[in-house]
Amino acid sequence: MKKKNVLTWTMMLSSMLGVMTSCGLDIPKEVPTSYETMTIEKTDIEVPMKFSAKLKGQTDVTIMPQVSGQLMKISVTEGQQVKKGQTLFVIDSRNAHLELEAAEANLQAAVARENSAKLEYESNKNLFEKNIVSRYMLDNSQNSYLQAQAAVSQARASVNRAKVNLGFCTITAPVTGIIGEIPVRGGDQVSPMTKLTILSGNTTMEAEFSVSEAIIERQVQAGLTQSDKESHMANMPDVTFVMKNGTEYQHKGRISSLTGVVDAATGSLSCKATFPNPEGHLYSGVQGTVVLPFSQKDVMVVPLTSVVRIQDRSLVYKVQPDSTATAVTVTTTNTGNGKDVIINSGLAVGDKIVTIGANNVQEGQKVLF
Repeated sequence: MKKKNVLTWTMMLSSMLGVMTSCGLDIPKEVPTSYETMTIEKTDIEVPMKFSAKLKGQTDVTIMPQVSGQLMKISVTEGQQVKKGQTLFVIDSRNAHLELEAAEANLQAAVARENSAKLEYESNKNLFEKNIVSRYMLDNSQNSYLQAQAAVSQARASVNRAKVNLGFCTITAPVTGIIGEIPVRGGDQVSPMTKLTILSGNTTMEAEFSVSEAIIERQVQAGLTQSDKESHMANMPDVTFVMKNGTEYQHKGRISSLTGVVDAATGSLSCKATFPNPEGHLYSGVQGTVVLPFSQKDVMVVPLTSVVRIQDRSLVYKVQPDSTATAVTVTTTNTGNGKDVIINSGLAVGDKIVTIGANNVQEGQKVLF
């Protein structure tokens, strides 16, 4: 019975295929797929290298008083733009005025004593020439005159010191910049140990970051003298500062310094890039990324679409002479442009690989027709 049923189904299927053929219907056939390929060549490419950085005003200054006293006036506010020489803080100057007056009075007394000593010395000198007084009296009066002159010099120095201290009671901006946080209030007692604020000289900003020792050795220091290094730094390309939100700062910067000592803990060198800040858009303490372009010469560059990622491996499908594809493990370096990668190992110049559609290729599949 079962054999009869199988025979019946076989005859019915044959009849259906015959009908479809007689009606002109085509049975679907496998259509071969052709993939885009490229031949590996060496070329030059610019790779952007990114480093975490923190901004600092090139002339950031911590403002601290040089005399003790009561803070009478705060002439600025936090975040205010100030010019060099502008008054920032005023300390009670009454004691300083009194010290200046006392010093000036002492100077007048010293000058009077100097004049008296001078008169006595000149008188004794004339009398000595007439053999009226002894050499001892002449020498003694001369010494008194010299002491009086020294006393005048000391008194004059005290006056100048009192004037300087009086000037310290008015604190002015040493550079043009922006006022930071002001932790004190009017009426506070301040001393030379009191931090009043930080004045960020923000006309030029410095981005501080660390560069690996290997990069510096390869790009700057390998085989270069100090003068060669400075020349190389001067010829390095402009750098870019990118904010944390991805916004690119409108002005380009320049590498301005490299420390000569490698940090033993991190194996890196401290580096600074200088950026102009004419509009005042950059502030001290802002963090972001410095993008430094490095030129890579004679490297194998392939499209990112040609690389298939499988777990921790990177594969590229190499086209064999018989047009079939073979998976090859490669090591790559990201170019940072989102389109290409650099092949470090696994391929050679002249090899042909699948570029577009590599994710759909199977081992041994024919990819060229």
